[in-house]
Amino acid sequence: MQIQTKNRIGLESKLAFKEFVLGVTSDPGNILQNWSNSSSVHVCNWTGITCNEKGDSVLELDLSGASLRGSISPAIARLSRLTVLDLSRNFFEGSIPREVGYLSELKQLSLSSNLLRGKIPSELGFFQGLEYLDLGSNNLGGDIPVSLFCNGTSSLEYVDISNNSLSGSIPLNGECDIKELRYLLLWSNKLTGQVPRALSNSSKLKWLDFENNFLEGELPFEIVKNLSKLQFVYLSYNRFSSSLEPFFLALSNSPGLQELELAGNRLFGKIPDTIRNLPGTLVQLHLDDNQISGGIPPSILNLLNLTLLNLSSNSLNGSIPKELCHMEKLERLYLSDNILSGDIPPCFGNVSKLGLLDLSKNRLSNLIPDTFSNVSQLRKLLLNNNKLVGTIPTSLSRCVNLETLDISHNQLSGSIPSDFARLSTLKMYLNISNNQLNGSLPPELSKMNMVLAMDLSSNNFSGAIPTQLGSCIALELLNLSGNALEGSLPDSIGKLPFLVNFDVSRNILSGKIPESFQKSSTLKHLNFSFNNFSGNVSFSVFDIDSFLGNPGLCSSSIAALPMCKSSHRKRSIHLPVLLPVLVIATFLMSLIPVFLKSKSKNKFSKIFSQKIGYEEDEENESEEHNYPKISHQELVEATNGFNGSSLIGAGQFGQVYKGILKDNTKIAVKVISYAKSAKISESFNRECEVLKNTRHRNLIRIITICSRPDFKALVLPLMQNGSLEDHLYPSDHGLSHLDLVQMVRILSDVAEGLVYLHHYAPVKEVEKNMEADGSPSVSSTDGLLCGSIGYIAPEYGMGRRASTQGDVYSFGVLLLEMVTRKRPTDVVFNDGSSLHEWVKSHYPHNLEPIIKEALVNYTPVSSTMSCNTKLLHDMVQELIELGLICTQYNPSTRPTMLDVAHEMATWKEYLSSPSSLLT
Repeated sequence: MQIQTKNRIGLESKLAFKEFVLGVTSDPGNILQNWSNSSSVHVCNWTGITCNEKGDSVLELDLSGASLRGSISPAIARLSRLTVLDLSRNFFEGSIPREVGYLSELKQLSLSSNLLRGKIPSELGFFQGLEYLDLGSNNLGGDIPVSLFCNGTSSLEYVDISNNSLSGSIPLNGECDIKELRYLLLWSNKLTGQVPRALSNSSKLKWLDFENNFLEGELPFEIVKNLSKLQFVYLSYNRFSSSLEPFFLALSNSPGLQELELAGNRLFGKIPDTIRNLPGTLVQLHLDDNQISGGIPPSILNLLNLTLLNLSSNSLNGSIPKELCHMEKLERLYLSDNILSGDIPPCFGNVSKLGLLDLSKNRLSNLIPDTFSNVSQLRKLLLNNNKLVGTIPTSLSRCVNLETLDISHNQLSGSIPSDFARLSTLKMYLNISNNQLNGSLPPELSKMNMVLAMDLSSNNFSGAIPTQLGSCIALELLNLSGNALEGSLPDSIGKLPFLVNFDVSRNILSGKIPESFQKSSTLKHLNFSFNNFSGNVSFSVFDIDSFLGNPGLCSSSIAALPMCKSSHRKRSIHLPVLLPVLVIATFLMSLIPVFLKSKSKNKFSKIFSQKIGYEEDEENESEEHNYPKISHQELVEATNGFNGSSLIGAGQFGQVYKGILKDNTKIAVKVISYAKSAKISESFNRECEVLKNTRHRNLIRIITICSRPDFKALVLPLMQNGSLEDHLYPSDHGLSHLDLVQMVRILSDVAEGLVYLHHYAPVKEVEKNMEADGSPSVSSTDGLLCGSIGYIAPEYGMGRRASTQGDVYSFGVLLLEMVTRKRPTDVVFNDGSSLHEWVKSHYPHNLEPIIKEALVNYTPVSSTMSCNTKLLHDMVQELIELGLICTQYNPSTRPTMLDVAHEMATWKEYLSSPSSLLT
């Protein structure tokens, strides 16, 4: 009888699942493959299915993150005993079937991160025991049905309907029983009205996120005063209009509060002294982009655990209170765009963890303190657009981690100290423009060989431009305009390999414009105007606006400049020489990518390269290296005769097939092309040996090998989740299948693997056996970091041997690719530029479009993180900066993978901590 019951219920479930499968139009991971073999596999053993202990009822259906496409079948309602339905992180379209609401025993429903549209069915309010509801990150619209909250049940603990297009008011009233509610996330919708008073009944609420809506009225102090369990409150970017004092007093009843975001509203009045009553557990406070006035109260000192304080873009006045210096855990302080005056407190030098200080766009005066050199973690110092006077303190040269310094638009005087010019740690941006600085430009500026942008414009500098500036090989922007510089223009600057923007206008420079500028392939913005240059110029991409006010210039290619005498004869002489040179150069350039790919792949294959003897007998070779025995015939059977349907990838030296051995082990077989095999058998054997000895959780392990005179293959575990490219560039050209947190975790894991290979694996032995001629070695890394055009380090084109610095460069390109979702070989870079040059051209002032696109392009992150838009914004910006630092032209200026892995691990750890609050 029991068997008959099992069969009957199993058949009913199968019919429901069969209709569900009919609604699925794409299953790229073959997740539902065993659903099709229904005759041989019991329902309870299907992927994503969990049954009760007796096996006679389906309790859970979890197909999250399976990349399924199609629509959700109403037949799902036939699974009447279902308690968990999780179809999140797929690509389901259409509307939510109202029949889902008839699953009376459902406890958890998650349909988030799909492409669902239409209204939320009111039938979803039929659930009597639902605890967890997540419909976030879809295209749902219309009003939120009242029944969702007011259905006579009090079981709801978690509700996330964020990141949709829902409108209307929040439908909570006195009849709603939501006393068990702990998480309410409605961010990024079009909700209007006020925060309903009924929410005050949710005394267990921990997480409240209404960010990015059109809510109005006063800050809901009458509500939050009853919510003693609050830990995270996000009300930024709405239309709240009120003072802060009653709200701060109300929050004093929430002793566990950790993050408070009220940015982008219409808040007015002063920051009240009652800020001292905010819980001491607070770690982040955002009050930026409001209409707050008055001074910063010293009572803010009570918030000793703050790591981030953002008061920027308000109307704050008065001096900066010294009490801020006693907040020892402060890491980021934003006070920009206010009306603050007085001195910069020297005691900031005591805030040892301070990494970012933004005091720009105020009315601060007097000297720049000498004490910043004591802040060892300081990475960004922004003091621009104030009224600072005095000289540039030499002590800034001791800020060992400083990457960005902007002291422009002040009243600084004197010369650039030679010690300051040795600030070689600057990696991003130096701006000292629009001051009253004078004297000559010190040659020591050449020590800043990692800085990407340098703006010295609108000062009183005189003398010659040092030729040593040509050593700042990472420069993308150099602005020397508006000074009194004289003499000739150094040829070395025109040879800077990444220079995109160059401006020397409004100086007293003379002589000819060096040919290196005319030959530069990277320059996009150029200004030589209002100097005393003379001679012939033949720029093809710049017009008269770049050469105004130089009466001695002539040209046959730039309109509005006078023609040069005898220019025709010079062209006729040079053309026969130039044409063959161009032809030869073009031919050589066509060969370089092939050579570089081979050489770079040889480097990356250090990991897998160690000389071993060659054995013609595959059985003997397996025994010699303690691999499991496997024959060529077994591989043929496992891959259906290396059929095209089993092909999952191809590289320069062979193809990769998926297969299944007789013991059901899923494998990937990398078959080396026979034409290449004879040339690389020794490298193949080296790779096998080191693959066997390499042990790291982020590196693939070899299962076995198969080697005969006419056939060579590596057998590796099959990575069933597909390639990174599949997830980064889905076939529908839609959002990435990854979210930003997953992206950071992947990059951190890759960095860890490279650290192992660079510092802990038996690499020295491998390097010792590298072939000097750079002959290609077989590598299971075909198509990874260093093996493809666009990822290779530029020094490989100059004959340098492969190095760990080259791997850092390749990692940097991968990082920039993942952030921008632009392949290094995209058509946008066909003008000769590269991905890192394109990103550099936007740094530092035009990064915002790239950051916003990254935040939009990726699958929205979990609600626990996406609520903190400021954190995600800063994370993307810092990842871009790390990518630019890794891809610097000079290998010696790049960080080690140990440094990079540390940075990535810090973000990975930080991003993982908020999710733990949900447990």
